[in-house]
Amino acid sequence: MIYSASLSYRLVKHIRSNTAKGINKFPFVLMLEPLFKCNLKCKGCGKIKEYKDILDRTLNVSECLDAARQANAPIVSVTGGEPLLHPEIKEIVTSLLDNKYFVYLCSNGLLLEDFLDEIEPNPALSLVVHLDGMEKTHDLMVKKDGVFKKAVAAIKKAKKLNYQVRTNTTIYRDTDPGEILELFRVLKSIGTDGVMVSPAFSYVDVSEEVFLKREQTNEIFKKIYSNLNGITLYNTPIYWEFLAGKRDLECTPWANPTVNPKGWKSPCYLITDAHYPTYREYIKNTDWAKYGRGKDPRCDNCMVHSGYEASSILGKKKFSDLLKLAKWNLTGRG
Repeated sequence: MIYSASLSYRLVKHIRSNTAKGINKFPFVLMLEPLFKCNLKCKGCGKIKEYKDILDRTLNVSECLDAARQANAPIVSVTGGEPLLHPEIKEIVTSLLDNKYFVYLCSNGLLLEDFLDEIEPNPALSLVVHLDGMEKTHDLMVKKDGVFKKAVAAIKKAKKLNYQVRTNTTIYRDTDPGEILELFRVLKSIGTDGVMVSPAFSYVDVSEEVFLKREQTNEIFKKIYSNLNGITLYNTPIYWEFLAGKRDLECTPWANPTVNPKGWKSPCYLITDAHYPTYREYIKNTDWAKYGRGKDPRCDNCMVHSGYEASSILGKKKFSDLLKLAKWNLTGRG
């Protein structure tokens, strides 16, 4: 299953509870960035550039747990930066698990092998390793040799220790669909539990021409989606149809709110117009009507999962879509 029975139950309960209360903006996943610092300088990443003057700031364990309680989302995605650089990362993850959150711990893989010796596998913990292609391509994108081999070695070790491991791949303008499918076959062969894929967001602070226009996104995802041959997707089939240009979705940025050492990032994981001290102020004070395709030019080519994945679950659907989502959750294929 994509979502375990316990997580599926929590998500359904979460949706019903908020809907019954008349709350139409609520989170699915808290994007928790306990630090900005990273040990890579990836071509398509705008995070380090955006926060370059405050890279030394971090959130401590109690601040991370308080943020999780404010958002009250069933899932916490611990991201960054590189979370494994945080001196209290073990305590942060353990605290979240002890408080019954489902945790996705994201990493570029460089420090993951050693971290596996410090923490026990947990059914509520998933490791998410970022890979943007096969060895030559991935190392070129992250601007460091040996990262691909290190990440794959960490995945193999994690699977031997019975961790849940998923991967996250970002698609850029020059991405070869055939290479991505080859990567997926390799990842399947070493036992990963599923792949998550998303087009890159064109950060204003990144000058390199590596990003896709919406039409280019549609074409490349059509090629990938039509040749998966049993690869388990961690993205919903409705989101994939959106990526391939087969349906439209409205962005739901509040479904994946981001908190970091500067505060609650508004309006979304990718665009920063403000930071608020609390989740409640973030939801209340963000002018949501200003954002989205046709309203803000920064949104026009964005099809990133942090904005649209929840839309595939929360939006209006036909009965056939509900069956498709149920099949996907059980098998990884829609």
